[in-house]
Amino acid sequence: MSTAESVAPRHAAPTVAAPAHAVTGPAPVPARAPLPPLAPRVRTVGGSPVRDILAVTARPEVINFAGGLPAPELFDRDGIAAAFQDALARTPAQALQYSTTEGEPTLRAALAARVTTRGLPTTPDEQLVTTGSQQALSLLATALLEPGDTVLVENPCYLAALQVFGLAGARVVAVPGDEDGVDPVALEEAIRRERPKLLYLVPTFQNPTGRTMPAQRRTALAAVAAREGVWIVEDDPYGELRYDGEHVPWIASLPGAEDRTVLLGSFSKVMAPGLRLGWLRAPAELRRACAVAKQAADLHTPTLNQLAAARYLDVLDTHVERVRAVYGERRDAMLADLPAALPAGSRWSRPEGGMFLWVRLPETYDTLALLPRAVEQHVAYVPGAPFYADAPEPSTLRLCFVTQTPEEIVEGLRRLGRALRD
Repeated sequence: MSTAESVAPRHAAPTVAAPAHAVTGPAPVPARAPLPPLAPRVRTVGGSPVRDILAVTARPEVINFAGGLPAPELFDRDGIAAAFQDALARTPAQALQYSTTEGEPTLRAALAARVTTRGLPTTPDEQLVTTGSQQALSLLATALLEPGDTVLVENPCYLAALQVFGLAGARVVAVPGDEDGVDPVALEEAIRRERPKLLYLVPTFQNPTGRTMPAQRRTALAAVAAREGVWIVEDDPYGELRYDGEHVPWIASLPGAEDRTVLLGSFSKVMAPGLRLGWLRAPAELRRACAVAKQAADLHTPTLNQLAAARYLDVLDTHVERVRAVYGERRDAMLADLPAALPAGSRWSRPEGGMFLWVRLPETYDTLALLPRAVEQHVAYVPGAPFYADAPEPSTLRLCFVTQTPEEIVEGLRRLGRALRD
């Protein structure tokens, strides 16, 4: 017997070498190179101040005039549910399947008929269904804009449009105007000086001011666009929410504008924003370019939502009538109590429709600095400064009047008055 055998017990387990991958201590930290940076466009374009304010003021005790939110109690839950059930019952395979990028034919046909009835002859092939009209703006920016291109806008301007153009790397230039909107002479001068790709407008019940551009002004702008060669993007998310006054024709329907105007529409304010359904009507070449951009973005807007919306269009006008009646009362309640809430020297818009009032306080007021004080009083608004493409007016603010009841509006304005006085 060898010495080794005499030392080791006869039944001892054999020695097993540790596997090469066994961890015997803390693993060394590998060298970590820095990641490539974010694209400059997302580093320079901020988020939406409106959504930031909504996040801060979501507490139930806050009366919130900040959001552009339709009144949830007015959603036609039964009617929309029936439209979805009908779509699933009649065409389940189609409703749950991929669809064409341009949009479901039944919805495009119904939309075309609706636009034609409102004064702009339209065929289904002239429209592209989008995932909200906000996507339509993004598609247009992709199809039209290169970094450094110039976009002309109203002053103040819809905030999310400024974000879209900023992300595209465009130079955004505000065109001077008055209470009727963009001034045609100033527009012509700006086009010759800046050589822009497009002019972006919300002519009817504008966000944030609530103003409506008169027909004569629209005709003049269409003539300028025809002479100078520029696209007009006419955004109309609020046009069906008219409480008084007369309908004003779309710019897209005016002589000189037919081949250079893109009309955007949305179901968010009249049906439900959660459906994320919008559309654009554009000349053929630009519409095809937007369809290619949409293929790359999301392939198509959800099929089920489109089919349900097509069915719901049969009763939409009845629903819109009900919504208009309620919103009109709420606008009147805000207009009635606003003078007592605001300091002497304040001015405000008197919109014929839409969702917003625009307020100018005396120049000594800074509505951004005053917002925390208002929130302490459990009321919120949107400061006006973020809506400006150039030098802001710190004394301005936007109030949404559709989300609260008349009683809540009265109490909210009382709180706002306390905040401004204090």
